[in-house]
Amino acid sequence: MKTYGQFCPLAQATQLLCERWTLIIIRELIAGSTRFNELQKGVPLMSPSLLSSRLKQLTKSGVIEVIGNKGNHTYHLTQAGKELRPVVELLGAWGHRWAQSNLNNGDLDAGLLMWDMRRTVDPAKFPMHRIVVQFEYPDAPIGAKDWWLVSENGEIDLCLNDHGYEIDIMIKCSLKVMTEIWVCAQNFNDAVKTGDINIIGDPKLIHKLQEWLRSSPLSRLGTLDVLPKLDWGFT
Repeated sequence: MKTYGQFCPLAQATQLLCERWTLIIIRELIAGSTRFNELQKGVPLMSPSLLSSRLKQLTKSGVIEVIGNKGNHTYHLTQAGKELRPVVELLGAWGHRWAQSNLNNGDLDAGLLMWDMRRTVDPAKFPMHRIVVQFEYPDAPIGAKDWWLVSENGEIDLCLNDHGYEIDIMIKCSLKVMTEIWVCAQNFNDAVKTGDINIIGDPKLIHKLQEWLRSSPLSRLGTLDVLPKLDWGFT
């Protein structure tokens, strides 16, 4: 790790945290990811070897701790790591206000979008029996056009393969439109009214879409004048 050669606490903090991907990994840990494969889903362009290296560095620095045995362990924020939460929230809010993506193809990622959406869904909003919501993105790359959110017995699963379940809701739109909704750049109901989003399925479930299909926690925070403690959608 390169240093600034300064004793300043800000220099000491930034030389640890401002290496590429580091704060994004911490974002994922704050959002509830604890296993290596879960962290990978939040940083799909990061190589496994680099992710492993960053996790070791953060562990050595006392920001995270590893719990469990080798091959069956989880990563968790220490007290030092937990104290980074307001830093991440403020950076996310600032980014929403002042450094928003123009959502060109280079910034669109169906897998990351669906993973983010999946972990903010509150399963309590669904009946206990199986409910399947299919998302279709015609403009997404091959292999990432169709996704299924499956709610059953209080659990939410994200599937990239069709398991043959009966579909309760079908949502079809461009990947860019759904990403705009996720980052609070467009209103979901407005997109439905203009035809940018097409929805078919159980009317009762569709009526409650806005109760569980929420937007990015950091983007929601960025729309507020006062920054409260953020609910990331997990316990």
